[in-house]
Amino acid sequence: MTYRSIAMDGPSGAGKSTLARALAARLGFLYVDTGAIYRTVGLYTARQGGDCGRKEDVVSRLPELRLSLAYGEDGLQHMFLQGEDVTEAIRDNAVSRYASQVSAYPEVRAFLLEMQRELARTHNVIMDGRDIGTVVLPQADLKVFLTASVEERARRRWAELAARGQEVDLATVREEIARRDYDDTHRAAAPLRKAADAVEVDTSHLNFQESLDALLALVKERLSL
Repeated sequence: MTYRSIAMDGPSGAGKSTLARALAARLGFLYVDTGAIYRTVGLYTARQGGDCGRKEDVVSRLPELRLSLAYGEDGLQHMFLQGEDVTEAIRDNAVSRYASQVSAYPEVRAFLLEMQRELARTHNVIMDGRDIGTVVLPQADLKVFLTASVEERARRRWAELAARGQEVDLATVREEIARRDYDDTHRAAAPLRKAADAVEVDTSHLNFQESLDALLALVKERLSL
């Protein structure tokens, strides 16, 4: 059986996870949130007293790391760390920074690469992240580069955190988004960049439904689904 794959890359806060999940549900594809995987590595390092900004603190703990994915009846991806469901815990604002730090290490990326590719070999997938179209799934049937302005991404992230009861200043969130953009695009290992054959979709002035409709139209056009 031949499986289809859609790679969705883009900066933090562009709406990749929400849109990729919705698109996967509409198409009957498996949704793979690779950012959640890196968040889990960062969470584990921090819980063990390590500094995610120190490569040795992270890499030395990989052999003991028990990380797995599971999908509920709702089709949502759950992350398990040492047997514990940490799906909610990894969404803490501090963990966003951890994810950016640990994802910069080639050893971490290599450790997780085969897990991600195996999912694409055995399912129709929509996979989102920073280097899916350029490194993880370079032969993806469709590559999307989803983006939005820094201001709009900060506003969305602030609203998301507020809905969870986390009081964070909007200016602080914008600063963190901009810093993560810099880190993600300047890291030595698989930096964030648009694949040469990716289609850019800017959602700065689109609401959720308009963004989803644009992606569905793109999939229909490119994959004849």
